[in-house]
Order: sequence, then structure tokens, then C-alpha cells
Amino acid sequence: MALIRVLCSGRGSKNGLSQVLNIMFQTLHIQDMVCPRCVRVVREDLEKLGVQVKHVELGLAEVTYDEREISLAQIAQVLEKNGFALLEDKDQQLIEQIKTELIQLVDQLEEKEHVNTSEYLSRQLGVNYPQLSRLFSHHEGLTIEKYLIQLKIMKVKEYLKYDQLSIKEIAYKLDYSSTAHLSRQFKDHTGMTLSDFKKENAI
Repeated sequence: MALIRVLCSGRGSKNGLSQVLNIMFQTLHIQDMVCPRCVRVVREDLEKLGVQVKHVELGLAEVTYDEREISLAQIAQVLEKNGFALLEDKDQQLIEQIKTELIQLVDQLEEKEHVNTSEYLSRQLGVNYPQLSRLFSHHEGLTIEKYLIQLKIMKVKEYLKYDQLSIKEIAYKLDYSSTAHLSRQFKDHTGMTLSDFKKENAI
């Protein structure tokens, strides 16, 4: 976060006097951004408020605004209307970064092939994995590994609903060692077989 006071003068200033603008440059850490649509919604909502949005991606937005006209509380309120939350606690920011990295990882597993999750997160976030693991488990009530499995199961459900890939192709895209491994993990977490879920939910 950076605050820059800009001295302005000239025709736009009342009675020709100088005015001071309190321009805030800030990276907002935002909870529950999980898809490209979230990026669009966050950008649109912030711009409607009068915030200049420099960049938005899952979990964060780089913005500029005049703190005399827009407060952080107003920004938080706008985000909450669409189910997002502004994160100011450093631990919560890091947890959201972990989630964001894992969401992106699941989308790219086919390209990356056999990723070591602990090494990947440590490299991406610049924090040793034991520290990330302890922090995540303490605040979320489950391990990073179990959260990753949840994300993969959600992605499997998505593929099954649209019925565009075979079970073998799904297993390959999500880096399962075999279709049997995928089938077993899916049933353990949903109580349903892949074929039963597909029959009941295909679009």
C-alpha cells in the first residue's frame, strides 16, 4: 500500500488555490475469487465505485483511488455484495493465495504433468511448505492435500456433467495415476460411482 499526496493547481482549483489529492495505490487481497467470471465482476464493481483498476486476477486487485472520496470500508462493502471478502489479515491473505495457486494448478495439471504440490506452492509463494501446511490446516480445518482433492473432485464433476471426455481422458487431465485411482477417490468423497453421477447429472 502506498499513499501519495499530489499537489494540484490551476483552473480546476477553487479560486486558483492549490489542492492536495490523497492518491492511494494498493493491492487488495480478495477472498472467494474462484473463476474468470469473478475477475470480471470484481473489476466492474470497483470501477462503478470510482476506483481505478490497474490489474485483477484470482485473489487480488491492484487499484488506485482518492482516499478522500473512497474508503476501504466502502470497497469491502461493494465486494461483499457479490460474496467476496476483503482480506486485511496477513495469514488470511496467504491462505487465499494458497487456494488461488491450487485452483490454477488444477486447471493446468495436464500441461504441468506430475507436479509436486509442496514444491510448487513453496516456489510460487516463496514460503517453506511446512509453514504453509501448518497455517492452512490451523485456519481451514483440513490439510492442503485434502483441499486439492476437493478441487479435483469438483473438476471431475464438471467434466462428467458436460460429458465431453472419457473417464480415461479425465484421469489424464487431472494427473491421476489410473482410472481406478480416479474412480476410488471419487466414490470415497461423493459416495457415488462415476457412472452413477454422470447418469444423474449429465447436461
